[in-house]
Amino acid sequence: MMVYEKAEDIPVARAVTDCNKQSIVVDDDKNPEELYRDLICAIRKYHPSDDLSQVEKAYQVALAKHEGQKRKSGEPYIIHPLKVAIILAELEMDKESIIAGILHDVVEDTDMTLESVQEEFGPDVALLVDGVTKLTRISWSADKNEIQAENLRKMFLAMAKDIRVIIIKLADRLHNMRTLQYMKPEKQKEKSRETLEIFAPLASRLGISKIKVELDNLALQYLQPEDYNKLVREIDMKKEAREDYIGEIVDEVRGHLKEAGIKAEVYGRVKHYFSIYKKMMVQQKTLDQIYDLFAVRVLVDTVPDCYAVLGIIHEMYTPMPGRFKDYIAMPKPNRYQSLHTTLIAKNGTAFEIQIRTYEMHKMAEYGIAAHWKYKEGKSETKLSGEEEKLSWLRQILEWQRELSDNGEFLSSIKSDLNLFSENVYCFTPNGEVKNLPKGSTPIDFAYSIHSAVGNKMVGARVNDKLVPINYQIHNGDRVEIVTSQNSKGPSRDWLNLVKSTQAKNKINQWFKAQNKEENIIRGKELVDRYCKTKNINVSEITKPEYEAKVLKKYGFQEWNAVLAAIGHGGLKEGQVVNKLLEEKKKDDRIHLTDEDVLQAASETADHKPEIRKARNGIIVEGLDDLAVHFSRCCNPIPGDEIVGFVTRGRGISIHRTDCVNVLNLPENERSRLIEAEWHEQVQKTDRYKTGITIYADNRIGLLADISRVLAEGEVDIQSLSTRTSKQGVASVLVEFMTTGVEEINRIISRLQQIECVIDIQRTIG
Repeated sequence: MMVYEKAEDIPVARAVTDCNKQSIVVDDDKNPEELYRDLICAIRKYHPSDDLSQVEKAYQVALAKHEGQKRKSGEPYIIHPLKVAIILAELEMDKESIIAGILHDVVEDTDMTLESVQEEFGPDVALLVDGVTKLTRISWSADKNEIQAENLRKMFLAMAKDIRVIIIKLADRLHNMRTLQYMKPEKQKEKSRETLEIFAPLASRLGISKIKVELDNLALQYLQPEDYNKLVREIDMKKEAREDYIGEIVDEVRGHLKEAGIKAEVYGRVKHYFSIYKKMMVQQKTLDQIYDLFAVRVLVDTVPDCYAVLGIIHEMYTPMPGRFKDYIAMPKPNRYQSLHTTLIAKNGTAFEIQIRTYEMHKMAEYGIAAHWKYKEGKSETKLSGEEEKLSWLRQILEWQRELSDNGEFLSSIKSDLNLFSENVYCFTPNGEVKNLPKGSTPIDFAYSIHSAVGNKMVGARVNDKLVPINYQIHNGDRVEIVTSQNSKGPSRDWLNLVKSTQAKNKINQWFKAQNKEENIIRGKELVDRYCKTKNINVSEITKPEYEAKVLKKYGFQEWNAVLAAIGHGGLKEGQVVNKLLEEKKKDDRIHLTDEDVLQAASETADHKPEIRKARNGIIVEGLDDLAVHFSRCCNPIPGDEIVGFVTRGRGISIHRTDCVNVLNLPENERSRLIEAEWHEQVQKTDRYKTGITIYADNRIGLLADISRVLAEGEVDIQSLSTRTSKQGVASVLVEFMTTGVEEINRIISRLQQIECVIDIQRTIG
């Protein structure tokens, strides 16, 4: 293999065929040289320069570095970066992006360093490669969500410097999804779910429907293979009749536009599979009941032509009330523009028509990639005005700085990228358009302007009328926020009213900042009180080495931050104390000598403590002849950490230590708490009532699968109930009898194997 040291030594003409002779067909049977020729042809279709020596050099470097490496499919690894580069060329990206696409795995998977990339190809390419490179120095014991959150952090940080990073990342994910058949089934589902939750919505936010549509369909194919294949079969069965019907409408529309003297391109298309599937699930309909299964698209030269076409079409067909959307006057956040109208044909069938200019169509297909302007000979590339239009990116970066917890960050990102979210558009008094989540209140509006406006808000006017702060904003509302310097700041109740993640985060940040000292004091009091009820010496467990383990576990920088988190309810004092106690016990085991063991055994024999064992397997120290019963609010079972509460006239009530009633116990009642524990000889045959809630994506057969697993585990079910949210998430509450935590963990482990299960939680009061 020949590897060239200097760019000027590379014979580019050797690898380039006549690109005009035939169209490019990228398939799985081509070798690297053939794919590279396809790449060059794709670039030459839109790139004005004949100097592609750096692209050739990148290919040669990647070819050498990936030599001997294979993909899961068995093909040479170099095939993957080449196909990623071809996807980028189809999006008409600049040369730096193409080069970075070819080199995007060399730093992670080979001995090539980022410094070498910068030396060979310049800082622009190095920045892009670094942004796409996955983190490789993460502990294998790290939680999967933690790894995903860290990768997202790096990706978004890189986007702050150059948004081309995310476009390359999307191309990388698209090709990986195209070859997902070579992965194990569990990996296919994991990658598909991640694609549906993170990458397809990202492509949508950037307006790149060309990638979004394919990612959606590929993810659906692996997450719901039976539903996907059935949908494809049903659509194909009526393909010929549908094409004839669409053809008639297209010919009819084309004829009327020609008579009106409007130059237009008219064609029909079936909506993509995931869009149809989602509509079927949300509306609980069959394929035959989806009326807008296909759409007719009209492309014209100018915006006035769009509205002229709309008028002609509304004369030809009866428009459906409430089904007209003007995305030209009111573009979507990703800058998508088009006129959408649903019509009734002469035979009574409904169909949708989309009207847009050629420029709007390019934006709809390629999104932000369509506006990428490259300057020959300059390494710095800018998007004209695009940064202002991607305000959501700045919000994500702001959250990333504010949220110290990776899980909270990931939750915020997924919430903001929710596929099923809807938006509402309103105006400031100056006429500026604000885009907020559906159901937003004036509080959301205030924080969308500035955190200072939200913090000083005392009221709001909508369309010049005073409204309550829980008023839900509607499309077209004109909102004015009333502020006062005498305002004491937001109320905690606001957290239950706001819909936007941005507003929630800013309100929480205000409380954390304003009440930090108070929260620290309250947190310390809660820890001291908890230790007192457990007869734990606080000074013995709050040593720096033990506190360091807690800081690492929860991602804090200092101990006061942990106390503040306990104070405002972000952490439970029991969690922290138990972790400190766990570290102390580890330390005690390390330093325990043989003499200590013998002495302790002798003392135990001489002074055996008196304990009282209740008939239900509970040990309560220092009390006798008192009735002991389990609380219904948290249903403790063997294996749970428990505490007793001395009731008035009803003996001792046993609770889990994380029971909400215990955690929220008034200070004057906490003295009634008493230490309790399970007896070592609790009968394995004793059974206790407990419950779990299963959260899963709703599907046909879900309840049957859950029932089967419970039956196979010989679970004594007491009750079972289920409900489904508007987003299609089913919550299944199961109450049953069990011998203890070990049995529950086995049951949960089996239930987690069921397809579409998202999470399983124990029910607590």
